[in-house]
Amino acid sequence: MAKSTPVKKAWRSLTWLGVIVVVLLGTLTAGVLFSNATWLPKLALDLEGGTQIILAPQVENGQSVQQEQLDQAVSIIRQRIDASGVSEAQISTEGSRNIVVSLPGKPDQATLDRVKSSARLDFRPVLVAGGPTNEVVGADGKSTPAPSPAPGLQSTPSTKPTNGSDLAWVTPKLQAEFDAYDCKANASKTSSSAPTDEPLITCDDQNQVKYLLGPVEVKGQDIKDASAGLVQSSQGVTTGQWAVNIVFNDAGTKAFSDVTTRLVALQGAQNQFAIVLDGKVISAPTTQAAITDGKPQITGNFTETASKALADQLKFGALPFSFKVQSQDTISATLGTSQLLSGLIAGLIGLILVGIYTFFQYRLLGFVTIFSLVVAGVLTWLTISLLSWHYDYRLSLAGVAGLIVAIGFTADSFIVYFERIRDELRDGRGLESAVEAGWGRARRTIYASKATNLLAAVVLYVLAAANVRGFAFTLGLTTIIDVIVVLLFTHPTLQLLARTRFFSSGHPMSGLDPEALGAVYRGAAKFRAPTVPVPVGTAVRSSKEAARRQTIAERKAAELAGATTSSDRSTEGKDS
Repeated sequence: MAKSTPVKKAWRSLTWLGVIVVVLLGTLTAGVLFSNATWLPKLALDLEGGTQIILAPQVENGQSVQQEQLDQAVSIIRQRIDASGVSEAQISTEGSRNIVVSLPGKPDQATLDRVKSSARLDFRPVLVAGGPTNEVVGADGKSTPAPSPAPGLQSTPSTKPTNGSDLAWVTPKLQAEFDAYDCKANASKTSSSAPTDEPLITCDDQNQVKYLLGPVEVKGQDIKDASAGLVQSSQGVTTGQWAVNIVFNDAGTKAFSDVTTRLVALQGAQNQFAIVLDGKVISAPTTQAAITDGKPQITGNFTETASKALADQLKFGALPFSFKVQSQDTISATLGTSQLLSGLIAGLIGLILVGIYTFFQYRLLGFVTIFSLVVAGVLTWLTISLLSWHYDYRLSLAGVAGLIVAIGFTADSFIVYFERIRDELRDGRGLESAVEAGWGRARRTIYASKATNLLAAVVLYVLAAANVRGFAFTLGLTTIIDVIVVLLFTHPTLQLLARTRFFSSGHPMSGLDPEALGAVYRGAAKFRAPTVPVPVGTAVRSSKEAARRQTIAERKAAELAGATTSSDRSTEGKDS
């Protein structure tokens, strides 16, 4: 019963491995047949090409673009793209003004909108609100277009406004411009670069209401966090309406508290606080109470997708200025298929060299290494293809390099295990016992080695530039797969082979021939005479092999024992 336990464990491990492969393969197959998955992983910008967008910043008159602002914008855009699931994108500055965004493949419209949108968020008090058109209704009930502002109207406040809600901001000229403003006629126009210290005429994002707003009193840069979620009633029941929850920093909390404390005492449109995104009012809620905790909630006609997209944009901060898309072009691969083919050829050559070495060193036992590498390759292919489908992961040339390097790391695990088995055979164990004992010793070494590799990959992924992360990711992924293969395939396979007559008998071609390995070695620098007569040449080779396998401490002990023996023999000669 005890002898069958390792066999049962081996078949159980191989069964689990088969289940994993079947699940991964079945999931990918279903994705290919019923979704947009592909059998091969998506390629990154350097191997496939993609879309390049050049953004030109729009600033207020007389202002200049600072390098610090450009760097901040690059960081925010990179975070937005990462949040959308697109990997291997490149974001950089061009000269001292423009920002260049390069996306691999054909990004969807939602991703393009994330990049193009400046997401400048301002909070302005409402001064006047009205209908979407420039028509006025006369005493006879007929609508006529509002007249254009007459020249010479007063354009500056007669008295200095005391706060953002002061109606002194509404000069005769501004009132006339508001009356003549038509939301539909100005639907394509935005005022994201409008001065923050002056009033603004704009409409809501549905072009249903037009607003005359006061100056900016709370800026989007003061947003600390934002998240999408369903609105809950006071009883804790979900209403089914999507909203964006905002958390301000200390400065934003103080400013928002001061404004809402003022607005709650006002009536009509002046009680509203407009939330302006890229020059459009996305919400203008009435103020029911002063919000002093810095945690307001934006509600409106949000879908789940729209609320999450807005939350992502706001969470990463409002950009220091708005942008205008200067150009959007399709770009070719910087490296192309020839470099990818070269990388794959290099990997194949590495695999062949590993195979030659293992067959030379371990004879037919090398087939276990080859099959283990094949299993690792299948798991890696399935995993990367699934990541490409679900998370838009893209394989770059740096990632291909990580896969090539992983071949050597993976083979190293098998070599450690095989050598531990050979050590046990040299100590006089049978093959089945040597496999179990060798696994117990090799497992600790493999775990320690792979933990170090995984830690290095994680640190490299966190600290390295974007184009190096592909290497770190594939290196870490293959490290995990390596451990799975050793546990669920390599070790169980050797457990089963150890019970076959070919390997257990120590056939010379098995790579586990006790005589060729010097199985007469007993450890602690002691040797025993072979129990079975062997040819002189074989015995010499076995002794030399055993001596070569000694540690430094064992070799010194053997030399000391030899010197003592020689001294004793010399003393005996003198006494005689």
